[in-house]
This record gives sequence, C-alpha cells and structure tokens, in this order.
Amino acid sequence: MTDIRRVAALGFFDGVHLGHQALMRKAREQAARLGAVPAVVTFDAHPDLFVRGVEVPLLESLDNRRELIARAGGIEDVIFLHFDRTFMQTPWEDFIRSVTEDLGAVHLVMGRDFSCGRRGLGTAERIADWCGEHGIGCDIVEQVALEGVVVSSTYIRSLVAAGDMERAARFLGHPYSVSHTVVHGYQRGRRMGIPTINFPIPEGVIVPRHGVYATRAWLPDGPHPAVTNVGVRPTFQSDSHVTVETNLLDYAGELYGVRVRLDFLVFLRDERRFSSQEELTAQIRRDIESARGRFQKEGGAP
Repeated sequence: MTDIRRVAALGFFDGVHLGHQALMRKAREQAARLGAVPAVVTFDAHPDLFVRGVEVPLLESLDNRRELIARAGGIEDVIFLHFDRTFMQTPWEDFIRSVTEDLGAVHLVMGRDFSCGRRGLGTAERIADWCGEHGIGCDIVEQVALEGVVVSSTYIRSLVAAGDMERAARFLGHPYSVSHTVVHGYQRGRRMGIPTINFPIPEGVIVPRHGVYATRAWLPDGPHPAVTNVGVRPTFQSDSHVTVETNLLDYAGELYGVRVRLDFLVFLRDERRFSSQEELTAQIRRDIESARGRFQKEGGAP
C-alpha cells in the first residue's frame, strides 16, 4: 500500500511517441482534476520477448526511456515493473488490483490496443469494466494517426532502421536520440584533425542505418551542432562492431565519462569504404559542410 494517489498511464512507451504523449497528456489532465500524481507504469523488458519469443530492438534504453517520459511527456513518476515469464502468467485482474492497491492508482489511462495478463485477456475494455465495478476511474485513449498512418513504435523502428530521421521525428514528436557515456576510441579522428566523441549503441537498442547524419549533441553546457557516423568504419576495420562517432562543430574540450544525448536530424550519406585516409578525410570535411548548410538553413547553428 502507498499513501500516494496516482493517475497511472499503462504501456511500454518505447520511443515515447505521439500516441504515448496522448496517454500522458490525459493522465496529467485527470491528475490535475483529482489532485493526484500523474504517473507512468511500464515494464523493464518488452513483453514480446516472453509472449512471442521475439527480441525486439528498442528505440531507447531503459534509462533513456525514463528521461524521455519526463522530457516529452511531462511525467517524473515512472514505475518500472519487472516483466518475466512469471509475470506473463499473472491473471490480468491481479495485475490491475496491484496497480490500484499497491501503487495507489485512483484512475487508469491506456490505449485502445493495451492488454495485459495471461494470454493477453486483460483488454482495455475489460479493464474499464473492472474499474467501473471497483470505483476506479478509467480512460481508453484512441490511437493517434499521422498522414494516414497509425503512430506505433514498430513503424518508427522501421524508419530509424532506414535512416529516415525526419519522418521518425514527426511520428515521435521529437528527434530520435541515443544517449550514452563518452568512451575512449581509437583516436583516428584526432590524428586526422577531426576529433570525435565515441560511444557504442546501447545494448538492446536498434541500430540506425549505417551512414553519416547531421546531429545535435546535448552536452552539459547545452546543444551543439555535430556530424555523426554510425557504422563499422570499413576504411579501417572489417569486423561488425558498430560504433557512434561524432564530430562536434567548433567545439574543443574533453568529454570522456560525460553522458551525451545525440539527436539524429537528417541522413547525409551511406557509410562506405575509402581507398585511403586522405580520401576519407576529404569526405568527412564535405560532410561537415553539408551539415553546416543544414543547420544554417534552419537558422539554428553555424
């Protein structure tokens, strides 16, 4: 039991897209009306991993999902429940009872396609009926469509995999981003006169289309325009280890150990192998100029 009265939005919230934001907006509205705390109740692992035996490459890591829910959805109270095979077999009534009794939810918000419990029997309609019988408020939010397409994490994952970051941003309601702590790289960029910050794609997160992007790096002192390469550096190596290498435009300073958020804005070109380091360096400089042109067009960077 808890003394906190919550309005709980239920779902997985991968990407925190426009549909998720509609749920959180409704939760905030109802919380304000009821004098309660708006909250998100979500899971640490994607249900498909256990329900269908399919590992889903997510749009962001668990820590990033928490930060995105706060930033894009305006909700700080995020509760992660552990999802495993035992949880999968829990009767849906027990799950909803736990949310209302143990977490203090006086009102639930969910999407039309939400389901929970053993065999997914806890549909949104059944949950709404249960809430009505037990004096709990409930809102079922309809799906959000954009340009004739239903907004979904599955669709947005396909856009990220294809490198279509501009369309992904429209469906997300914010730029697609990756966050990680800066690690030491091979120092090749520094030796080429184009230093980069480096970090891996977080485990379990989808790998964007290999190539070069105009990006925005969020550092402790604010946003900085940047150019980012996602890929396996074919000019220097032949293994499949994917890295994220970012050149910050007109920035000097050490960032090792600093957590950086990287917004992917637009795809510039595919990654490819160059015949020499000199040829690669020349192309990187052209990429930088392309990115500068992009930022100047938007009036947001040099």
